Amino acid sequence: MQSSSSKHFVLVHGLAHGAWCWYKVVTELRSAGHRVTALDLAASGVHPAQVDEVGSFEEYSRPLLDAVAAAPEGERLVLVGHSHGGLSLALAMERFPDKITAAVFVAAAMPCVGKHMGVIPEEFMRRAPLEGLLMDCEMVAIKNSQGAGVALHLGPNFLAHKCYQQSPAENLALANMLVRPGNQFIDDPMMKDSSLLTSGNYGSVKKVYVIAKDDKSSTEDMQRWMVAMSPSTDVEEIAGADHAVMNSRPRELCDILIKIANKYE
Repeated sequence: MQSSSSKHFVLVHGLAHGAWCWYKVVTELRSAGHRVTALDLAASGVHPAQVDEVGSFEEYSRPLLDAVAAAPEGERLVLVGHSHGGLSLALAMERFPDKITAAVFVAAAMPCVGKHMGVIPEEFMRRAPLEGLLMDCEMVAIKNSQGAGVALHLGPNFLAHKCYQQSPAENLALANMLVRPGNQFIDDPMMKDSSLLTSGNYGSVKKVYVIAKDDKSSTEDMQRWMVAMSPSTDVEEIAGADHAVMNSRPRELCDILIKIANKYE
């Protein structure tokens, strides 16, 4: 039985991943007596849609939006987003600020009020060295209701050296078996709407950024740049964490999540 102090964590994966990547964190949080929901966004994990069947970023984020909307009256959630999943988190925060007690961005894309969400991938590309940026990742041609585009399939060398270099070998093996092509929705109109995120909704939700100190996919400088864009954001750091923080440092991440949930009632 869960205690009256138990919290409901909703975990959102990054690009090309699925709910499966959170299995260590789910186990830790449930062992501590908390309720946990790990979601598959559309065309991710075991979600039945294929990547070219998902026509928009809104549709991609729909599993999260539906889960937050369905939360019972009076139950306030702790949303946790990883990597590209931070953008879906932001959309849920804008739509349902009163249902969320805190939002935690774990080495994640964290947009700010007053700028469109596409600023984050644009800045990432501006800062990233061109040589070896995507390594053996493959660009997969897709066509959905918005027209022709590309999805990204993360290659095994990219996963090994940019995302999972501090994680146990079995986690890298699992990722290589389960990642699916992911659409960043860079040309989606929602990504270019600078009025989408408002101070009254998105800006009113308490934000915490968890910096992965050994992230080779998104540098610490890039993570701190996003924090500086939203100066009211609290910051936690995890030494030795690669981009796949939930695999390389699950215990440390869970300790931070529980501390956040206890702090923001």
